[in-house]
Amino acid sequence: RDSSGCLSPFVFSRRETGEEEVRVKVLYCGICHSDLHCLKNEWHSSIYPLVPGHEIVGEVSEIGSKVSKFNIGDKVGVGCIVDSCRACESCRENQENYCTKAVATYNGVHHDGTVNYGGYSDHVVVDERYAVKIPHTLPLASAAPLLCAGISMYSPMKYFGLAGPGKHVGIVGLGGLGHVGVRFAKAFGTKVTVVSSTAGKCKDALENLGADGFLVSTDEDQMQAAMGTMDGIIDTVSASHSIVPLIGLLKPNGKLVLLSATEKPFDLPPFSLIM
Repeated sequence: RDSSGCLSPFVFSRRETGEEEVRVKVLYCGICHSDLHCLKNEWHSSIYPLVPGHEIVGEVSEIGSKVSKFNIGDKVGVGCIVDSCRACESCRENQENYCTKAVATYNGVHHDGTVNYGGYSDHVVVDERYAVKIPHTLPLASAAPLLCAGISMYSPMKYFGLAGPGKHVGIVGLGGLGHVGVRFAKAFGTKVTVVSSTAGKCKDALENLGADGFLVSTDEDQMQAAMGTMDGIIDTVSASHSIVPLIGLLKPNGKLVLLSATEKPFDLPPFSLIM
């Protein structure tokens, strides 16, 4: 209800299910760190009262008259957006997340002017284009984090050509995103090195997750030895930190993908990019 970040019961009504929409009974909803940012209005864009949650897994309970992808009873997932303009260049290129009229799953305003509330609720209503079927072989509770954390790691690996044998990717941070990233990299056959300021996470990275390497980011000798060895780096750390040492780990034409939303600007000397 305000920037205190405290959650409390809130009763509201969902809009009616449209012709091309599905109503989903929420069974599971993951907790993303961005939910916490929004609860506390740390990005200065929160609309209160606010119902967070965009890692949603549930069961279709109602379908619109023109819905063709789903049937009642289907298990589905819903991620960060529930609609877009569908006509702009980004939408035409299947990059609806860049659409300037994309409708966020929560803390956004739908095309009809109603405020969207997220997955910490009983039901959500979403255009069928923005829901995905959950395979029967995938446990529903495990599927929820894939709707944000999962796609956030999967997408850059595929988009920037980092998925597959012969590639070497660095994963910075071994939190929720980092764990998923290591798993995806190994599934793709990509060599993966975890970069962390916490030396105690080495065993988890190497033995439990199967990472190929581990670097302590504060160890200058380790970082120096790994200079110029990585095709890409995915940085998941939300705390303020320097990215200059990470750039040094990249091969020429390497890719640095920032998934972190740090509060303070990065200190980035131009020379670190030139060389």
